[in-house]
Amino acid sequence: MKEDVILQVNGLKTYFFDRKGKVPAVDGVDFMIRKGETLGIVGESGCGKSVTSMSILKLLPPEGKVVEGEILFKGRDLTKCTSREMEKVRGKEIAMIFQEPMTSLNPVYTVGKQIEEMLRNHQQISKKEAREKAIHMLELVGIPSPEKRVDELLGSQLAPITFVEADGNRAPSAKKLNAKSCNTSQMLVTILKTVLFP
Repeated sequence: MKEDVILQVNGLKTYFFDRKGKVPAVDGVDFMIRKGETLGIVGESGCGKSVTSMSILKLLPPEGKVVEGEILFKGRDLTKCTSREMEKVRGKEIAMIFQEPMTSLNPVYTVGKQIEEMLRNHQQISKKEAREKAIHMLELVGIPSPEKRVDELLGSQLAPITFVEADGNRAPSAKKLNAKSCNTSQMLVTILKTVLFP
C-alpha cells in the first residue's frame, strides 16, 4: 500500500443473517482514498452506503457481518482488529458522521458534555481543557451555548454538531460559522474544508 493512501477497501462483502438466510447488503466494494482526497459514495436508499461505513468502523449490528474483503486504514487491516483495538482507532483516527444526528447524540446529556467525554477518551487532557475545547468547537458551528440539551436544539443545528463530535480530536482554527447566514449543506461543506481539511 502506498504511503499516501489513507483508506483502501478491497472486495468488501457485508451480509446480514436471519432465520431465512443471508442478505448481501454490500457485495464486493472497492475504493481507495489518498491523503487530501474526498470521496463521495452515492446511491439509492438501501444500496449499502451506510453499511459500508459501519463495516469500516466495525459498528455493525449483531446480525451483520463482514464475510469477505479487507479494510486497510493506514496499512492496517481493520477487519482483523479486536473490539478493544477498534476503540482506540474509532473516534480518534477515523469516525463516521451519521446521516441522522439523533443516532449519534444522546438526548439525555448536553452536547457540550458529550463532546468533552469524546475528547477525554482520546486525549490526555484535563476536564477543564476538554470543556474549553468543546465550547470552542460548538462556537465554530454557531452554537454559543453548549449547555443546551440536544433535544432543545433545532434540527439544523444538530448536523454540524455531529461533525464536531466526529472530528473533535483536531484543534480547528476555523472562523465562526453562523447557522443563520448559510444553509446546513453550505455549513457542512465549510466545516469539512476548515475543520477536517484546513
